[in-house]
Amino acid sequence: MTLPIRLYNSLTKSVETFSPVHDGIVRMYSCGPTVYDTAHIGNLRAFIAADTLQRTLRTIGGYDVRWVMNVTDIDDKTIDGSARGSVRWKEDMGPQTGDALVDLRTFTMYFERLFKADIQAVGIRQDHFFAMPRATDYIKDMQELILDIVRHGVGYVSDGSVYFSTSAYRNLELPDGRRATYGRIFQIDEEHFREGVRIDADEYDRESVSDFVLWKGRKGQEPYWDFEVDGQNVPGRPGWHIECSAMSKVLLGLPFDIHTGGVDLRFPHHEDELAQCTAGYHSHDQAMFWFHNEFLEVEGRKMSKSLGNFFVLSDLVQRGLDPLDIRYAMMSAHYRSVYNFTFENVSAMAKGRRRIQETIWKLIEHGASRDGEKQYHSDVPSIASVFERFADDLHTPTAMSELYGYVSSVDVVMNTMSDSERNAALADLSRVNDVVAVWSFDARPTHSIPARIQQLADERWAARSAKNWAESDRLRDVLAAEGWSVKDGAAGYVLEPRS
Repeated sequence: MTLPIRLYNSLTKSVETFSPVHDGIVRMYSCGPTVYDTAHIGNLRAFIAADTLQRTLRTIGGYDVRWVMNVTDIDDKTIDGSARGSVRWKEDMGPQTGDALVDLRTFTMYFERLFKADIQAVGIRQDHFFAMPRATDYIKDMQELILDIVRHGVGYVSDGSVYFSTSAYRNLELPDGRRATYGRIFQIDEEHFREGVRIDADEYDRESVSDFVLWKGRKGQEPYWDFEVDGQNVPGRPGWHIECSAMSKVLLGLPFDIHTGGVDLRFPHHEDELAQCTAGYHSHDQAMFWFHNEFLEVEGRKMSKSLGNFFVLSDLVQRGLDPLDIRYAMMSAHYRSVYNFTFENVSAMAKGRRRIQETIWKLIEHGASRDGEKQYHSDVPSIASVFERFADDLHTPTAMSELYGYVSSVDVVMNTMSDSERNAALADLSRVNDVVAVWSFDARPTHSIPARIQQLADERWAARSAKNWAESDRLRDVLAAEGWSVKDGAAGYVLEPRS
């Protein structure tokens, strides 16, 4: 059974029934990581939201999804981090070569590997990607797009760089007779529109609406590529915005179906992406739907290193959190609502996740199979409402609420169910998991706990009971280093090997 999918479209500012450009195929592009550091949990929320979307499209919409997520391996941040003598270099990256481009690749590949390990840990499958292109592999395509923008009168060379003229763009008439509009995704404050002012930085705020850089002229020992524009040699490297415009067109074609990213990318990044595609490719629409997730806060405050509430995934794992519990907890808020990360919320959602996992294991232990003959028990409600909530603009909180009701009904009658009824319940839960991606459908694991590990866990519980938080945290870290996670409850703790 498939359902129509409804999504909020940032382009039209409304919830619409989704329909792909090509029947049965969804082409989806997600702005991926800038690999100059480890992704923080706010970044991970955007990637988990995009993954939940593409899983919903596959599982509930019945579509063949071609998902592209780029890797930004050249911009201001990656260049600064890979520069000779940068404090960001680490011993395990290896020695620098003195070749700026080689050092850039070495530096960014290190953080790309960390990123891929992190997203795998939170349930994002590598085989779900159609492509994960690196920007540096598409320089020629970016240059060709820049040349087209210049030919169409919207780009110009100045001081060795190439800029996009926002004033020329607003006067651009497209081949279909429509006039280009700057501010389709993010409403521009015209009072701050500074005509003729040029911005070289890759990132800037909404009060810097002005001409932005397409190609940055070479500076010092930065990595660079040769480029000729209007008879002028302008060695340098691409601006950040041009990367996604070129890669999305090359890999998916224009217009493609869905573009995703955090709300912070609406301006300038996504607005400039769309403008570049319109000016260069003469495609009025880069993507038909623009999907943006809201920010993440920590304990009700903006995440910040200065506040001491800045976390990457490894920080939370060291504190005993399971990455899949974090994924599941993020689903407790709708993707268009701010998610307030708290340890209490993750703990509560972890209990809910384990409750459903326990039901799955009991069904398996009763002999249920996802592929067996299915018959539905009259006392168990249809699970259709769960899928309907996912299909309605990915409303994960209400979907989870409906799911708990379904699981409670299964638990009540499980012992009196026939094999075919248990098969149906297990198959239903498996399909939900195709979207949520936090449960195992293998047999319940068995493990023995070494006496030394059990003693450490008991000592930690005693320290926690005595409110000796420093010692409790220290022992949790020791257990984590030994490969064990501990989950606390009101009456005790559960000790499990870390996956």
